[in-house]
Amino acid sequence: MGNFLAGKVIAVTGAGRGIGRAVALACAAEGAKVVVNDYGVSIEGGEPTSEIAASVVKEIEAADGEAVAVADDVSTMEGGQRIIDTALTRYGRIDGVVCVAGILRERMLFNMSEEEWDPVIATHLKGTFTVFRAASAVMRKQGSGTLIGFTSGNHQGSVAQANYSSAKGGIISLVRSAALGLNKYGVTANCVAPVARTRMSANVPMELKEIGEPEDVAALVVYLLSERAREEKITGQVYTVAGPKIAVWAQPRELRSAYADGAWTPEKIADFLPGTVGTDPMPMLAQLEAMAAAAAAKERPNA
Repeated sequence: MGNFLAGKVIAVTGAGRGIGRAVALACAAEGAKVVVNDYGVSIEGGEPTSEIAASVVKEIEAADGEAVAVADDVSTMEGGQRIIDTALTRYGRIDGVVCVAGILRERMLFNMSEEEWDPVIATHLKGTFTVFRAASAVMRKQGSGTLIGFTSGNHQGSVAQANYSSAKGGIISLVRSAALGLNKYGVTANCVAPVARTRMSANVPMELKEIGEPEDVAALVVYLLSERAREEKITGQVYTVAGPKIAVWAQPRELRSAYADGAWTPEKIADFLPGTVGTDPMPMLAQLEAMAAAAAAKERPNA
């Protein structure tokens, strides 16, 4: 066992499988006491079972680590609070939370139902909020702590996962808000956009040229939870880890601006905006168009 997180208490949601499990095991291996949360549902969000979280606790204990299972639903305020209360009751403090829990319900936007929208937003976005909310109240009083949210490259947009993309974009804004609001209390907040082989990545509709394993993601999370990252004042950041590659995403900022002489009218904007302010191309749209063109070329009969 290492000591990168020695003495720390870390709660991980969605810790029963995939990346969440890898994060929980890595935290324990580096000396942390771990609260393992998993509602134990299928990838679509059904059939919960408490055995999923308990099995990871057994793995940690078998390796001489310390852990406790919490099988609550993070999409409820009570569930998020119970995760933090368990850490306080069992270990007396909470030093970091890692919100990995998520589900998928894929559908084109024009066919998506409320029943396919609400649970995805609730699990990803509200599920991050409930845990951040409960943890930040304690961390503020402690004067230290780390919040880590999980986003996705799909925060740029998605062909058939508007619900998932919306939630992941919201998590980035939530993390940045937490970083701004909690900085004076010594609390950091960051986001991880993983690219790894999991149940969810198996459903990605396009080939992922750069992809790694859950353990690659876990190593980055352990670092972000550590005092080494806190000493570097890393907060409000979004990192991608894809196998051997780590990348940082740009902060939102104006790309170009221009000013009118007098009041705007639709006609003036039509003459002014395209050539002066312009647009910022969507990389994913260009990729989709290239894929469509390649598919069309394959279908085209030889001349």
